[in-house]
Amino acid sequence: MSPTLLVVQHVDHEGPDLIGRLATQQDLTIRILRPDLGDALPAPGDCPNCLALVLGGPMGVNDRHSPGLNWLQAELDWLTAWHQAEKPVIGICLGAQLLAVAAGGSVEPLHVGEPPQPLKEVGLGAIHWLIGADTEPLLENLGTSTTVLHWHGDRIHLPKQATLLGSSLHCAEQVFRVGRHALGLQCHLEVSTASLQQWIVQDEAYVVSAMGAEGPAQIMRMWHRVGDDLQTQGSRFFEAALRQLLPLTTGSSAGK
Repeated sequence: MSPTLLVVQHVDHEGPDLIGRLATQQDLTIRILRPDLGDALPAPGDCPNCLALVLGGPMGVNDRHSPGLNWLQAELDWLTAWHQAEKPVIGICLGAQLLAVAAGGSVEPLHVGEPPQPLKEVGLGAIHWLIGADTEPLLENLGTSTTVLHWHGDRIHLPKQATLLGSSLHCAEQVFRVGRHALGLQCHLEVSTASLQQWIVQDEAYVVSAMGAEGPAQIMRMWHRVGDDLQTQGSRFFEAALRQLLPLTTGSSAGK
């Protein structure tokens, strides 16, 4: 049986994107679930050969007690069980927040400066790698820093057993591990040009609130200059992630 990429998606326009392309190239089965639309998430023991990919969305993990978002608490409970079973998982943005909380961390609004002021970190910016590629093979061929897409207003406080891999100027907790089976990214390395265009259309008000009226056009101007390189770097990162995580799926021979 081929491994399955179990995609937990929260909005129509935020899909697996570059990771989905890599999964297809490696003949993985892709199964997309929408807990926000009532899809049930499988118990860890009922999902052999599965790597979970938990994606982003406009909600935050701390919204899980808000009216109409009871499914988000159920998803957190599921991810906690998944993590405790040491099933492989990649969490991106909201998914990274959920992963951190499932592992014992927390999330709060991002603040910078003195006195602290709230910040939405949106647009293209650098993250700096804190560990060398000789220690962390995920970072091979990525240099000491990488330009990524930011699209968030929260900060993760990592659980004590996590290893921080990458930070940005305004938000330290950008890329992290929890053990060998769990990988979290507050930033976005999975986004293609077509998807970014959809994001800007769907989330224009959020971009404008963070960057001003010129924000959407500014992001696209920068993307047209560096977007090809960003997609290449993102593909390299997730190719390495799949090589590391797929062998952890029960009975999987992929990536070996």
